[in-house]
Amino acid sequence: MIFVRWVTWLIGALFGYTLGRTLPMGNNEGIQAINTLSLALAGFLAAYLLGPTVERFWADKVLPWFNRISPQVVTASTFGLAIALLLSVLISNLLGNIPFYSWWWNVIITAVLAAFFIAFALRNKESFTQLGPQPRKKAGGKLLDSNIIIDGRIVDLAKAGFIDGELIVPGFVLRELQLLADHGDPQRRTRGKRGLNVLEELRQVTHLRIDDWDTSEISTVDDKLVRLARESGAKLMTNDGNLSKIAKLYGLTVLSLNEAAVALRPQLQPGDSITVTVSKGGQQAGQGIAYLDDGTMIVIEDGSKLKGKPSRVVVVNNVQTNVGRMIFAKPDKENAQEEVIG
Repeated sequence: MIFVRWVTWLIGALFGYTLGRTLPMGNNEGIQAINTLSLALAGFLAAYLLGPTVERFWADKVLPWFNRISPQVVTASTFGLAIALLLSVLISNLLGNIPFYSWWWNVIITAVLAAFFIAFALRNKESFTQLGPQPRKKAGGKLLDSNIIIDGRIVDLAKAGFIDGELIVPGFVLRELQLLADHGDPQRRTRGKRGLNVLEELRQVTHLRIDDWDTSEISTVDDKLVRLARESGAKLMTNDGNLSKIAKLYGLTVLSLNEAAVALRPQLQPGDSITVTVSKGGQQAGQGIAYLDDGTMIVIEDGSKLKGKPSRVVVVNNVQTNVGRMIFAKPDKENAQEEVIG
């Protein structure tokens, strides 16, 4: 903001100086110089007083508007204006010898061409994706939507070290959570407050950044998330199935905790029957120990008598511990009886 302040002061001083040089001040050069200096000082003091207002306007209006402009819009506008200026020069040279041609004709022609070519370029701004400045890629960045924030499991993943890179919360998602937290419906208000509390916890355990990017061209939060992910190169973290499908159609990388939970779900559930070979006895009397191909240990109740031969067992419980997975089972007596009868 110091740059804005200095520019404001300079403009004020230059305005006063220019006014002093323009206005008639008499024939006395000394008096004219003093008056010009006084007007320049007056302009500087006026700019000094208006400086805080200009800074607030710059911070509240200009910077947010500037941050919302996409590189494609800037590139398309520049290209359209360049074509308009080039054609304006050519046309002015062709019409320069016409008797009634005047400089203001050139201004009108330039304005019409600029309006046409800039509007045309903006309507087709997607064609300028590979031209001009490219969006800055945030390697490893992950965009969070409101669903995955309210879910809350991301905090445990971050504490366990499974979340790497930067977590990004768009400003429009934060405003959505705030609206939920202030909602009249108790259930929605609870969800909104939970989301804000989750963000506070995340801020304590990992790098969390609020991105003020927004656009007035799009009204829905989901479409804004897709646009921001495309322009920033960040991954999208969401539990919204429909949003995941749309994002994948655009070629985005989508991280879903629900899909991760399904992938991590134990393959063996209570009630499943498997065939194992008891290799040794357990710590408790009568227990037998068997192992799956991946090394998972199975503790079999009354399994010591099955030692050394393949046997059918029924899974009773599946326990996940810090050191690995452990399965508790018991002999499958029903299948064993059917095999004997058969």
